[in-house]
Amino acid sequence: MTTEEIRLAETSIELPWKKWGPYLSERQWGTVREDYSKDGNAWNYFTHDHARSRAYRWGEDGLAGVSDDQQFTCVALALWNGKDPILKERLFGLTNGEANHGEDVKEYYFYLDSTPTHSYMKYLYKYPQAEYPYSHLVETNRRLGRQDFEYELIDTGVFDDNRYFDVFVEYAKASPDDILIQVTAHNRGPDAASLHLLPTVWFRNIWSWGTDVIRPQLGQLGDDPRVVVLRHPNLGERYLHVEGAAELLFTENDTNNTRLFGQPNRTPFVKDSIHDYIVGGRRDAVNPEKTGTKVAAHFPLTIAGGSSAVVRLRFNATAPAGARSKATDASPVGQDFDVMMQARRREADEFYGQVLPASLNEDQTRVARQALAGTLWTKQFFNYDVNKWLEEHGTHPYRASRNASRNDRWHHMHNADIISMPDKWEYPWYAAWDLAFHVLPLTMVDEDFGKKQLDLMLREDYLHPSGQIPAYEWNFGDVNPPVHAWSTIFTYRLMIRKHGEGDMEWLERSFHKLLLNFTWWVNRKDPSGNNAFEGGFLGLDNIGVFDRSAPLPTGGRLEQADGTAWMALFCQNMLEIAIELALEKPSYLEMCDKFIVHYLWIASAMMHAGEGRGMWDDEDGFFYDVLRLPSGEAVPLKVRSMVGLLPLCAATVFDGRLLSRYPDLAARLRSFIDTRPELRDNIHDPTARGVGGRRLASIVDEHRLRRVLSRVLDENEFLSDYGIRSLSKDHAEHPYVFRVGEQDHTVSYLPAESDSGMFGGNSNWRGPIWVPVNALIVRALLQYYAYYGDDFKVECPTGSGHLMTLYEVADDITRRLSSIFLRNEEGHRPVYGGTTKFQDDPHWRDLILFYEYFHGDNGAGLGASHQTGWTAVVARLMQVFAVTSAEEFLDEGKRVGAAQEKAVTK
Repeated sequence: MTTEEIRLAETSIELPWKKWGPYLSERQWGTVREDYSKDGNAWNYFTHDHARSRAYRWGEDGLAGVSDDQQFTCVALALWNGKDPILKERLFGLTNGEANHGEDVKEYYFYLDSTPTHSYMKYLYKYPQAEYPYSHLVETNRRLGRQDFEYELIDTGVFDDNRYFDVFVEYAKASPDDILIQVTAHNRGPDAASLHLLPTVWFRNIWSWGTDVIRPQLGQLGDDPRVVVLRHPNLGERYLHVEGAAELLFTENDTNNTRLFGQPNRTPFVKDSIHDYIVGGRRDAVNPEKTGTKVAAHFPLTIAGGSSAVVRLRFNATAPAGARSKATDASPVGQDFDVMMQARRREADEFYGQVLPASLNEDQTRVARQALAGTLWTKQFFNYDVNKWLEEHGTHPYRASRNASRNDRWHHMHNADIISMPDKWEYPWYAAWDLAFHVLPLTMVDEDFGKKQLDLMLREDYLHPSGQIPAYEWNFGDVNPPVHAWSTIFTYRLMIRKHGEGDMEWLERSFHKLLLNFTWWVNRKDPSGNNAFEGGFLGLDNIGVFDRSAPLPTGGRLEQADGTAWMALFCQNMLEIAIELALEKPSYLEMCDKFIVHYLWIASAMMHAGEGRGMWDDEDGFFYDVLRLPSGEAVPLKVRSMVGLLPLCAATVFDGRLLSRYPDLAARLRSFIDTRPELRDNIHDPTARGVGGRRLASIVDEHRLRRVLSRVLDENEFLSDYGIRSLSKDHAEHPYVFRVGEQDHTVSYLPAESDSGMFGGNSNWRGPIWVPVNALIVRALLQYYAYYGDDFKVECPTGSGHLMTLYEVADDITRRLSSIFLRNEEGHRPVYGGTTKFQDDPHWRDLILFYEYFHGDNGAGLGASHQTGWTAVVARLMQVFAVTSAEEFLDEGKRVGAAQEKAVTK
């Protein structure tokens, strides 16, 4: 075991290596939690301008920050270049209303490394030496339309001539409670430049909200200007040790009411006092008594061109040994600082040397490691007592309210946990289906944390009493695709592969909660009871002809191909879990029976739902949503999109162990299928055996599979050089138009950004490439390969004459996805498009950003720039094909099955 693996094992026995981590948000302002407006406009109620002066209610944010796992105490970096109008304490970006394609962070920062216990972490922030162009960015972007590219910070010229600082922040833990901090600032420009570094420590404000809590306090230790002592009722006594000639600046983490609201302050020392001292030059702005709830160690530096400066601190629970004065020679950060920092760097390398396949080349390893680092950095303490928040909005669960509040059916929720975020600036709140994908890369490095993330969404203070899994804070009651069961069985199978057995207790507990969610879906999203499901936008935002979460302009209802496919896959995953449980506990046999039958009903409904009009169009060889009008007429909405590819993903191979062990169950199922032949007439025959005697649950039979794949692998439709597009490219020349009255509703191929404001306009499913759904397609292809084997081949690309097995197709799609981030023959990374700085500059070109989605034709990154969680799934895909050949994959099912059988019979 590597040293980091030992730490992970120690964490599982309650040694708190994960007590401190990157749990600080990168944007707390503009969130629903902090919104107390009457109109629910979170962006305008708590702005970036307010953030420096106004105490947050529910959490904190900062630059390159860490905190404890309840965010009582925070550590982050502040910067000033001598020219900016404000102290740089947090990342800046445009709100949804200010930008032409929705909210967008306007900074350059990179998650370079992290171990799963956060024993070592590295972060890079690129800070311009010129004045940061806040107003210019806002004004320019406001003038742009939806057809224009976003105007980025690099477009302003502030990085010209390399006049900027690379500010690296490293954290290393000597022990679970002892954190070394090193900040290294490189002047990349030609001339000397001024930089003020201000490592900052503060307490989250828990005392201003009408509760009876003890106010924490921090202050200089005696007459030693190199040590701050912190006393918190929940964390005890801690110390910040500062090396070098820094000035300690003290204030309170309280709102500056005078600046914001024209009201008197309780104390002259408020949240933005350090800003007033540094930027405003007000010497009386900070507390001369050297006490407060917020402190910064001020290092004013002048760094020569091409040179660097280093600042070192240590944060722990160890008081200085004996009396110490300014003249003391001993370093306040300890003589072991450099040795310990280097050891943690080396241990991180050793750990990733074990995690990442040796067959990956240097650039592939770089991409995978930064993907995993970003996944670990985007953990965040998410604190939201919904009942308390609703009370503060005048909403009570048992009293009528004149003004309905957001999330007013979720009074039971009280979240205060470390959660993997989609993006800690653009989406600093969890999203249920994103989280299910996050688990794939997370379990590469920290199986326990991945399992606990899945547990959270099923816990009683998250899961609605009705069984609904919360979607996201903007609307917990919205509907995300039901992928939780898939992520659960995937994680369980990984345990078996790694350890020879899985956590059966965890699997059983999850199954019971997932049953509640499955029942919610059946009762709420199948209004006609015909197993054709709805669900609204289902995470695919603008993919439909209409806003699928709003009332239809035609009236009637929409039977969704993706909603129904998700439910077919949900059934398959629940069946997989039930089989694992039944092999150990026969009492679960009836649940196996139930999910087999339910799957058959749903799969059959896709082919011929109400009045014989199913979602499959035999003429086109594709699945479509079906609009059922009030008149009873059924109209297929013939948009070839990811909606129609998801039925392909509802495919799962079964090895037959259950039916072999329980022949009575096999006989009952055979009798049921024989008496209801219509359930299997139009889907793949679930009784037919494939390679290795396996059976396949699939909506599409071999003929339809080939027809759908001919479109998927057509470069004029879905297949891009960089993966599978979300909408057929054919719609560029042949838009789909649906006329309602005098209005045309049009869907065209848009390979880049959205041209509409649907769902905020900050994402686009009408052409770009999305990694998570590509991963589901790869999974499905491997399932089909496990069943059909090497004899099933298709043209890839369609029309090329080049035949591939489905394993080879899956590998090819993974190669295309990976190529988004890897250097091509010209040494360029498609993710950065035509941005020369990122392509050619040695200080930029190996820094990888994992965007939300990617241009359907050239692979350039789009949307949220740090949506590492689900885009990091590419690291898992790279790993799968690096360690498993086609032959090994066909044998893998046998080996895993044998391991499961052995575990069950122990």
